[in-house]
Amino acid sequence: MTAGSATGDPPVEVFAALADPMRWRLLALLADREHSASALARELPISRPGVLKHLAVLERSDLVRRHRAGREVRYAVRPERLASTARWVDATAAAWDRRLADLKRLAEGE
Repeated sequence: MTAGSATGDPPVEVFAALADPMRWRLLALLADREHSASALARELPISRPGVLKHLAVLERSDLVRRHRAGREVRYAVRPERLASTARWVDATAAAWDRRLADLKRLAEGE
């Protein structure tokens, strides 16, 4: 957390990665089990190179990890990154709830 911020720095790279609907679909497929880029391309209306570009964005934001399984590179969700982002969202919502409650008390003259 940064000084002066109750919620810390926002996970901007995660939000940027999740801004694309195709990356949401990739994460949904990877949530069930790990896949290769080729397997993902068979499930989606984009090419394998397109899948790889999206996976690179997700990997840079720490939302997925890759590992080699024999000759194949497989991708899996990194749930800890999603969990830390969810905690940031929850903390931000709680901070805004407190601010709005304070504003309501002021407006009502309490």
